[in-house]
Amino acid sequence: MTRGRLITIEGIDGAGKSTLASALVSALEDGGIDVTLLREPGGVRAAERIRALVKDPAATIGARAEALLYAAARAQLVEEALEPLLAAGELVLLDRFVDSSLAYQGAGRRLGVEAVRAINDFGTGGLTPDRTLLLTLDPQLGRRRSHTRGAPPDRLESQPDDFFDRIAAAYADLARSEPERVKTIDASTDPADVLAQALTAIADLL
Repeated sequence: MTRGRLITIEGIDGAGKSTLASALVSALEDGGIDVTLLREPGGVRAAERIRALVKDPAATIGARAEALLYAAARAQLVEEALEPLLAAGELVLLDRFVDSSLAYQGAGRRLGVEAVRAINDFGTGGLTPDRTLLLTLDPQLGRRRSHTRGAPPDRLESQPDDFFDRIAAAYADLARSEPERVKTIDASTDPADVLAQALTAIADLL
């Protein structure tokens, strides 16, 4: 049996990852392609419980503990859901994966990209996406979009501007270092154009 494909969506808060994920699922299914959509952190019960903890604005969580919690949630998702789906030949669309930790904890929290990469390589068994769609957006615009959602900011959304500037720079570095895997999508345009860019970026995998 042919192994499935893993497509991940990355970007700063407010870039429109969830909107694109839903639109991609609809477009692929309309084209007769079955796809499973999962999110990070989360996707399985244990990881969803970790998600609630790391997003809780009332929780005090150190930077290293935060990185380890994300890696733990990711490890459980890989073991319980991702690997079985990929082994069964499924196409999986995942809202965030390891690149998020490299950017948010490695750069944003200043823990070091390679240090965070090491714990995630262990947690995921080295699982790498077949394609990553990186939604690029000015961090200030992303923050304004996040603030219009109506929900109170979570722990990460409450961080200062320079935190998100470091994250955006780290994502740009990842795209430059892995151009075959990471395809940049201009997220400042309308949702239909973002979807069109994404479909073009994954066409060879379908």
